[in-house]
Amino acid sequence: MAEPVALAALAIEAAIGWPASLYRRIGHPVNAFATIIRWCAERWNRGGTRIRRAAGIATVLILIGVAGGIGWGLTVLLAMLFGEWSWIGIALLAAPGLAQRSLFEHVRAVRDALAGSGLAEGRSVVAMIVGRDVEALDEAGISRAAIESLAESFCDGIAAPLFWLVLLGLPGIWIYKAINTADSLIGHREAPWRDFGWAAARTDDLLNLVPARIAGPLVCLAARRGWRVMWRDARNHASPNAGWTEAAMAGALGLRLAGPVSYDGEVHAKPWIGDGRADAGAADISRALNLYLRACALLWLIAGATAWAR
Repeated sequence: MAEPVALAALAIEAAIGWPASLYRRIGHPVNAFATIIRWCAERWNRGGTRIRRAAGIATVLILIGVAGGIGWGLTVLLAMLFGEWSWIGIALLAAPGLAQRSLFEHVRAVRDALAGSGLAEGRSVVAMIVGRDVEALDEAGISRAAIESLAESFCDGIAAPLFWLVLLGLPGIWIYKAINTADSLIGHREAPWRDFGWAAARTDDLLNLVPARIAGPLVCLAARRGWRVMWRDARNHASPNAGWTEAAMAGALGLRLAGPVSYDGEVHAKPWIGDGRADAGAADISRALNLYLRACALLWLIAGATAWAR
């Protein structure tokens, strides 16, 4: 049996997450990537389409080099210092790249706000995890937004970084996190990011291609339903990957997700995903969280089986 790095990283992150006290003192590792991205954007996001795209490609290559180089260097250093026990250190350094605990806590906070304090607090809390306009959202809109975020982040917050950790070790998970951070910050279709963020968005799509098609079926497997909606509606999402987990969640819960949504005061007529109820509520967030926990448990089983198979 090989060292259970991925399983240990999942366990560490589930147990302690990234403590708030630590965040206040040193921030989070992805903040370093954000700093690099902003530095490049401030200096290079100018000129014509070709220049901006070339600058965006250079930014992605820098991120890959920094994240991969640091990950590889730390792996070598741990092996030199601790030999066969170095996998424990690798798991500790990989754990912050996963988001099981923080995602659960953020979505649970939305449910608790709706169930306890009402719509105003619900809007305030959900605004912390979604980018859409929240001022006019009713309980159904808030609940759907939280469930959609949970479904999408099950892939890019857990399944995808875990996939790259298993495949490429510490460099793999931190390269993924660097590119995913870049996609969040600059991978937008609107000006002034369309050209500069093109490489980040396309690279993120590529890195999520396989994980999304693993994560979606895992949600259906955990629920023992949702397959029909996933296969039918996965492509209703603007992202080539996010629709897999979102459609799986919609089918599993018997809900309609996505649909028309407002960003910066402009309504976007997005298609619906799923054919169930649209009037989601706090109870549906609880159902989604329970399903999420079961899907995470399946990832734990896969991580353990992968270590055993090696």
